[in-house]
Amino acid sequence: MRVRVSTTVLGITGALLTVSACSTDTTGAKHSTARTGSPADAAQQTAPLTSAALETRLLDQSDLGNGYLRKPERLTQHDDVTVIGCPALSELGGGTATGGTLTFPHKAKATFTYGGSSSEISEELYSDGATKLSDGIGRIFDAMTGCPTYQVVAGGTPIDIASQKLPAPHGLGDEQWSQLLTFSAGGRSTVVKQTAIRDGSLLLIVSGSPALVDRHLDKALTKATAAN
Repeated sequence: MRVRVSTTVLGITGALLTVSACSTDTTGAKHSTARTGSPADAAQQTAPLTSAALETRLLDQSDLGNGYLRKPERLTQHDDVTVIGCPALSELGGGTATGGTLTFPHKAKATFTYGGSSSEISEELYSDGATKLSDGIGRIFDAMTGCPTYQVVAGGTPIDIASQKLPAPHGLGDEQWSQLLTFSAGGRSTVVKQTAIRDGSLLLIVSGSPALVDRHLDKALTKATAAN
């Protein structure tokens, strides 16, 4: 089956087209993911944060420590993205806006390289109503992990993708999602861990080398929610 989806759904793939290293940290990859909690009651939801406010809650180099350098944000690309072999992704259709970020109204993002290598960690923050955040990110994770293997053709470059659900980090925020993605292109493979946590009207997504995601996830959530 061949379907077209926006690059937002698979926005993570665009940043990986130039990554050449292969990460081998796949701890916990054989376990199932856990999704806990439910959207907060409407009366308890806090007002969404502005994009400017979210920017101040992103991790910076002083939070991460020595060896991290922030990458300039990539310009939004509108290359056609074709997904082959995953009907679950076709259900998302083309309604989502194209680009490297999700379509929630308030957002902020930062990406860092580590140790002068190709290892990277990316942090994204979004803010909206709790139910909207929960439904939106839940649909995307369910679609991406609904097919164990599929192929993406982005800008003419074919990428083979294998997805695995991971145990979500219990005790953090109101809801959690986690997955492991293996991207293979041009004879090279890259393993990326992606974990999302919703805390009230704030959504945190940390992606990148599995070891770096595990190292900085708690820190990212603590800073993102410090003023809540």
